[in-house]
Amino acid sequence: MLIIYACYGGAHTSPVAAAIHLGKLKGKPLPSLEEILDIQYFDLLAAGDRGRVFPVGIDEFGNQVCILGRGSRELPILQAVKSGYLLAGGNPRQIVFVNSLKAVNWQMRVGGFLSRRLGLVSLGRFLAAAGARRAYPKLADIVAATKAKYGAADSFHPASFLSRQE
Repeated sequence: MLIIYACYGGAHTSPVAAAIHLGKLKGKPLPSLEEILDIQYFDLLAAGDRGRVFPVGIDEFGNQVCILGRGSRELPILQAVKSGYLLAGGNPRQIVFVNSLKAVNWQMRVGGFLSRRLGLVSLGRFLAAAGARRAYPKLADIVAATKAKYGAADSFHPASFLSRQE
């Protein structure tokens, strides 16, 4: 399976969810701000990256885990990703889109706006990370439900998507 955590910009909830999924972020009860700030792609994707799938790793079941910023027009982006995957020789039925935007909070919205839109990176990134820390329990629940439903890998070969992605 190809598990894609998707949110508006792909810079906050989806990288955190992917890190939780891959066991790179664990919190008892919550991860530190430093751990969140060290997550691959956290607060790094820009508006021009929306619609691009970023591979993050392979989970313990052999599923490829990715992130995606889908913007405000969800359906066209998801259809385009499925079509591209089909054209690359993949089976679109093996793609699972997981909406991580359900866990976003005001701190993440404001922090993302300050950092990504206004260029106030230091302030925005810190605020977004604080929001991600607060959203951690919800994101962990989303990931747990995803793993429970799609834990066992089918016949998906992880390298097939990575080798064809530009």
